[in-house]
Amino acid sequence: MYVIFEKHETRSPIKVWLESIEDIDELARDQAKNLSNLPFIHKWIALMPDVHAGMGMPIGGVIACRNAVIPNAVGVDIGCGMIFTSTNIKVADVKDIETGNGSFFQNIVGNIMRNIPVGFNRHKKIQESKSLDKAKEEMHKYEKDFHLASEIDMGYYQVGTLGGGNHFIELQEDDNGYLCIMIHSGSRHFGKEICDYFNKIAVEINEKYHSNIPREYRLAFLPADSEYGKRYIDWMNLALDYAYENRDKMLSVVKDTLTRVISKHTDLNIEFDNLINCHHNYASIENHYGSNVWVHRKGATRARLNELAVIPGAMGSYSYVVRGLGNQESFMSCSHGAGRRYSRTKAKAEFSVESVMTDLKNQDVILGKQNKNDVAEESRFAYKDISEVMENQKDLVEIVTELKTIAVVKG
Repeated sequence: MYVIFEKHETRSPIKVWLESIEDIDELARDQAKNLSNLPFIHKWIALMPDVHAGMGMPIGGVIACRNAVIPNAVGVDIGCGMIFTSTNIKVADVKDIETGNGSFFQNIVGNIMRNIPVGFNRHKKIQESKSLDKAKEEMHKYEKDFHLASEIDMGYYQVGTLGGGNHFIELQEDDNGYLCIMIHSGSRHFGKEICDYFNKIAVEINEKYHSNIPREYRLAFLPADSEYGKRYIDWMNLALDYAYENRDKMLSVVKDTLTRVISKHTDLNIEFDNLINCHHNYASIENHYGSNVWVHRKGATRARLNELAVIPGAMGSYSYVVRGLGNQESFMSCSHGAGRRYSRTKAKAEFSVESVMTDLKNQDVILGKQNKNDVAEESRFAYKDISEVMENQKDLVEIVTELKTIAVVKG
């Protein structure tokens, strides 16, 4: 870890969990400096080893704010995060089974793609949702933002859906040979609407009261104790509950599929254990260095002492279950993944569809994806080396389990 603190350029220090400043792309570096000049920053900016440029705030960034919330410092996919569970099934005991619908894992992937909408798809019928039902019971908290109220009704069709981009459903093998499930997804369109709506309000309020934060920073804020600040926090927390439920519902489908196929083709009884469901795009009120502050984690995972979390690698590489070390300097945070080396556009220019498919085939990874034309966006080579990321945060987390991709479903 090193510190950036440049006189006349950074009001607050920037702590970076990388070896040198050259390891940060120039735009992310500029965005971090913009953050450091915000007047309400508590202590310093923390950049995780997977840091790369985002909208306003770098992805892989952590800030603590005194009485301020920044919609763009949470991001458009509020509550994006991970869910994980392990099983008692050895991969070696099932991988060679032929089911009549391909191999065991080809069968599972096919079932997942039929039962979980991916990409821009959604359910055709209303789904059950405890988080949205609760919101309807508490509409007094949301009714002033009538533009967003309709998103609650639309949300019933998207809960339990994967989305696209870097979201995935993976079947993995742990370092003891056992089958595991990992899912990466968030609040879908619901979170984006909330972020965009309140960011627009924040911009208008900042201009009205002549905020000294330049508009080009894209870091418009809301006082946390103001009416609009409280309303954003209510909507954000609803999106967090929705994202948590979204992952849980998809996991239930995958678990049911595995249970059904294993029961049909083997004498094994599958059991699930070690459930982890954690966010990496959110803001929460926490106490750090004696102050209650709004910690914004944008592409960063909470890592309190002994807290278990999930850090995924890129498609076809390794992922990790980790235990937090409670490092105060990172505001008890760690990376949320490997972090991009190439933008989506540059990745498609750099890697061909054929090269990505060949790479997955050489690793015996089964890919479930309806349209493979954009698969290069998610090539493992478009991301940083996850082993280097883990090495750079040894003071933030310790590895509990290493996981290798067996099969992956993408939007």
